[in-house]
Amino acid sequence: MASTTVTASVLFQIGTGRRHRHVMTPRAPVSHRLRSTTIMSSSESYDRANEVKRFDESKVGVKGLVDSGITTIPSFFVHPPETLSDLKPGTRPEIIPVIDLSGVDSGSNRRSDIVDEIRRAASTFGFFQIVNHGVPLEVLDRTMTSMKGFHEQPTEIKSRVYRRDIGTGVSYMSNVDLYHSKAASWRDTIQIRLGPKLADLDEIPEICRNEVIEWDREMKQLGEHLMGLLCEGLGVENGRLKDMTCLEGRVMVAHYYPCCPQPDLTVGLAYHTDPGVLTVVQQDHVGGLQVKYGGGWLDVKPIPGALVINIGDMLQIISNEEYKSAEHRVLANAYHEPRVSMAVFLNPGNREDVYGPLPELISPEKPAIYRQFTLTDFMTRFFKKELDCKSLTNYYKI
Repeated sequence: MASTTVTASVLFQIGTGRRHRHVMTPRAPVSHRLRSTTIMSSSESYDRANEVKRFDESKVGVKGLVDSGITTIPSFFVHPPETLSDLKPGTRPEIIPVIDLSGVDSGSNRRSDIVDEIRRAASTFGFFQIVNHGVPLEVLDRTMTSMKGFHEQPTEIKSRVYRRDIGTGVSYMSNVDLYHSKAASWRDTIQIRLGPKLADLDEIPEICRNEVIEWDREMKQLGEHLMGLLCEGLGVENGRLKDMTCLEGRVMVAHYYPCCPQPDLTVGLAYHTDPGVLTVVQQDHVGGLQVKYGGGWLDVKPIPGALVINIGDMLQIISNEEYKSAEHRVLANAYHEPRVSMAVFLNPGNREDVYGPLPELISPEKPAIYRQFTLTDFMTRFFKKELDCKSLTNYYKI
């Protein structure tokens, strides 16, 4: 572990001026994120591309920077003023809907009430939380613990799966868009392909292998249930999205947001919308997730045992804009303990099929808002970052 610490300490005087090593102490929450902070520059000839490459090739991730004791973040993590000026705690977290799924299969009016609640949430916020969802809490807890354990292993162990391609189905890295984003974000991520074909079992880290398989089984079942309810809210057949293979293309991510020494200068996850059909998120108690609504940002308050559901761009298109995908972000973690979250992205499994608004939702009164496309074209545009945020859905508008 000592060698890793030295590597991080030497490499990540990047763009911040040379300094002696410091030992970080637990920090209280930052009450004023926009406090004045001095950014030191090592030289006027700072080469961002080269320093990003050195960081990536070191494989230490953001966790390694924190472990080295830095007190100033490398310059390529610093976001532009227009982003930083908007970083602040959200307001009115209580207005994000929390939907109780208990009794959904009771055969009474309860199901129609739940469908209506989900329809309203999906068409206004694009975000909601669910409780009494049927996923055993011990499964959620075990998986969260195993993922936190993965991220807190020595770099020498984690680096075995540090890569930017997901050919084997498993990829650990810091920032999927590290090389082409305007600024990096303060988090590390492991992503695991769950379907249509599960990642090579030997590639899934042993510390979380069994937990991932169990979690996927539960998430697929929950995803099918939720898609059925969303279909009913649209007035189409319960299995319509399932028949379009929208449960088959599943990718799991587990983000690790360590304490940031300068949370007012960066973010944990830049604002964006999810490109797929539906995302199911499990967050821990630390908080930091925010959703854009009505021109401002709302905190998605952690609720023990709850899962966060958000509508993706593809479902906005498939529903002919009956449902809305929402911009969301994660603030840099200002607390002494790390924030951990997991998500499964539910996407179609047939990449060459053609997708667009459901014919059942098109009429002379409401014609199709979007043109058709293949999933391959859609996802390629997203990952090339040719378009930013809502521009992806705008690109396919007629």
